[in-house]
Parts: sequence; C-alpha cells; structure tokens
Amino acid sequence: MASKKTYIVEHLDPECGQWSTLEYITIANESTDAGAHFCLSSAPADLDLPEILNHTEGFNIDYRSVEDIYRDSRDRVCLLDPAAKEELSPSDADRFDVFVFGGILGMKPTFSYRTSELRKKGFTGRRLGPIQMTTDTAVRVTRLVIQGQTQLSEIPFIDYPEIRLDEHESTEMPFRYVKDAQGKPVLPEGMVDLIKKDSDKGFEDLL
Repeated sequence: MASKKTYIVEHLDPECGQWSTLEYITIANESTDAGAHFCLSSAPADLDLPEILNHTEGFNIDYRSVEDIYRDSRDRVCLLDPAAKEELSPSDADRFDVFVFGGILGMKPTFSYRTSELRKKGFTGRRLGPIQMTTDTAVRVTRLVIQGQTQLSEIPFIDYPEIRLDEHESTEMPFRYVKDAQGKPVLPEGMVDLIKKDSDKGFEDLL
C-alpha cells in the first residue's frame, strides 16, 4: 500500500497574513480531499495565528523544525528547491513520503535562506520548473505529480495571468498557476477579492 503523503510548509514569520491564510486553508482542504497530511513547521512560538485556521479541517502546525521532526527519516523527505538539478517526477512517489516547501521563494529573504539551509543539511531537492509559483500552487502541482502520477510537462499552466480589478484596471500576477478547465488560474477562494481590496499595495506587502 502506498504511504500517506505529507506536505509541509515552513512558516518562519511571527505573523500569518491574509494571503498566507487563504493559501493555507486551500492547501488544507485539498490535502484532506486527497487523503494527505498538511502542516506548518518551524513556526515561531509567538506566531499570531488567525482564528479561522484553528477551525480549518486538515490544518496542522508543528513548532519543531523539519530537521527535528524527520531526524531519523531524512532520506524520505523531498525539499522543493528551485536550485535542484532534477525536476519532480511521478517516480518520486516511491522515494519520498514528505514534501517540504519554503514559501514563495525569492519574495522574502528568510524563505530562500531557509531553503538554502535545508539544502546544505543534505535534504534531497527537486524542482517544479523554471517559473516561480505561489505556495498553494507549488503544493497543488506536487500533489498532481506525486499522487496524480502526472508528468510536470502534462500539467496545464498559465503564467503571469492578469486579474481584472475593475472595468478599467487589471494587475498582472507575477507567478505561474495551474490552469482550470475554463482557462483561468486556480486561486484560493477569496484571493481575487483580497487583491482587489489591497490593489494599492505591492505583492510583498500582501504576503
């Protein structure tokens, strides 16, 4: 029997903003539907967690680091790393049980530093292609490859989609997304409304 897969997002920030909250709810829901486990790791002891996450099925939090949690099974852990030499493939489902994500790499220095730190500690890395993804997209793509046994090249993507803010304005999202049956990017529920509400802010302020 195939092992239950675990998706872990490293959350190092003492806050959890609205953007991250919507992503985590989405990841929790989709992981639950797929029969997988989802949790945050390395969370600060003083993390200010939105109440809605405490009531979200499938959302878990572990204040320990990935190194401590998987001290004796590091070889079963895959680090999703843009600098990795190999791309994730369906065959990795037999090699790895746990998949670790460092957030939106490159947007916050702590995320890219943490990924580099885990890389140096010997965690095996895999890439998800050359274009940056949001955290929920990265987990979704990994699940499609690992649990859905779909090649990366077969997943429909949409890059840098435009989100219409109103009749006159739109904004370009600087990420790659999975494309749905209508040709639109798959976004967390409520994300478009959040972007519209905070359209005067830069993406780094929303994260």
